[in-house]
Amino acid sequence: MGGRRAAKGVGDFLIELVGEAVAEVILGLLACALFGGLALIAYLSWSFSPRFTIAGAGLLGLFLAHGARQTFRAPTKGRRRGLAALTAAGFIVTAMTALFLLLYATGCDCL
Repeated sequence: MGGRRAAKGVGDFLIELVGEAVAEVILGLLACALFGGLALIAYLSWSFSPRFTIAGAGLLGLFLAHGARQTFRAPTKGRRRGLAALTAAGFIVTAMTALFLLLYATGCDCL
């Protein structure tokens, strides 16, 4: 009986180990693809029009700054509506994407 339980425990450990390794590879590939896509978008927009690229980056910076202000300021009564909710959600999504790239894209060879 003890041998079966030990074999089952070792089997469960190996399945978990392989699953984690596969998940790590998939997340790394996803991060490299996302990083490459962002670099391609920046390259194509710069080759199309440097002025529009800088203007777009400035508008995106203002959008994210407003979202950060809405996210971290003292809560007001009621809920956020309209632009405040949109910019806060945009900031949170951008921050989570940046954290994902920081953790996983540093391990790929595309850098």
